[in-house]
Amino acid sequence: MSVISVPYTFNEEDLYVDLEQALGRGIFLKCEGFNFAGSIKLKPANQMVEAAERAGVLTPESVLLESSSGNMGVALSMIAASKGYRFLCATDSRCNLSTRLLMEALGAHVHVVTEPSPDGGFLGARIEYVRGLCASDDRYVWLSQYTNPDNWKAHYHETAPAIARSFPELDVLFVGAGTTGTLMGCARYFKEWHRPVRIVAVDSVGSVTFGGAPGRRMLPGLGMSVRPPLLDESFVDEAVLVEEADSIIVCRRLARRGFLFGGSTGTVVSGAMRWLSRHDRPGLTAVAIAPDLGERYLETVYQANWVQALYGEEVLAPEGTSDSTTANRRPPGPWTADSRSLPDADHGRAPETVERGR
Repeated sequence: MSVISVPYTFNEEDLYVDLEQALGRGIFLKCEGFNFAGSIKLKPANQMVEAAERAGVLTPESVLLESSSGNMGVALSMIAASKGYRFLCATDSRCNLSTRLLMEALGAHVHVVTEPSPDGGFLGARIEYVRGLCASDDRYVWLSQYTNPDNWKAHYHETAPAIARSFPELDVLFVGAGTTGTLMGCARYFKEWHRPVRIVAVDSVGSVTFGGAPGRRMLPGLGMSVRPPLLDESFVDEAVLVEEADSIIVCRRLARRGFLFGGSTGTVVSGAMRWLSRHDRPGLTAVAIAPDLGERYLETVYQANWVQALYGEEVLAPEGTSDSTTANRRPPGPWTADSRSLPDADHGRAPETVERGR
């Protein structure tokens, strides 16, 4: 029996779904949505807040500030409510309505950016808004998940060791790339482990993280319009880019098996399936990380009109038709660390680590 007093102390760390029956590939999906924040972002949110408290940056008069497409905002809303801090989240129009309402229910103030920055997209516009607040009042404390090392350290100390305990013979790990906190924490841990583990990053087409051209991205969570400052490509063996249409196909296919996951999970699983179609072998142990569950995506990923309007009728094709699986679509092939270097951060100014208002 678990008995807790504050919501951020609970997280189910050891739940995996075997996707063999649902998708026909031997891969274990680590489910990170079973906590009171509903996503993997609880870990870095908690670590960043506690580090700021230890450093004396956060005081009772402080106003927590963060830019988020959704899940980090929810996690910080929950922690702020529990600890008695005020919290303001800068998000944009791609954030799911249910996510915005959830943050507000937890007492957060949500500012929605409606116009992208010419150079940095919606992220750049959010960062500009956050910087303006910090300059206006020294009570604002921006944790900056994009540059804060406590983001990846949370996964180095929690997520990766949990996977290692459950799968001592792990061969390949698939991790979605957003801020790259989860990716860098897990990659750093397994590069120091007692046996080699191949680290495959999974990103969205339209993200510039691994040097791709910027493009439209409607699913929150993965992908960046600026190069992630936390990213160290030397720890990544490969990166696979996935079309958002393929992410949605996988989400809806899993839902038909009773597993409701978010869009980022669809992206990670789609990339993993494509990688395994080329590299799978008997005895290979593969794990993918599912950042959250699907309830917050009911009006987007699981809403037929929204999907059809943005991605076309073929994405809704019944399973078994020519467009019902990612195997029949042809998104760009994988980038490999050995053959392509990352670009300079020329798509927008990167944010700084933990800022206080001035």
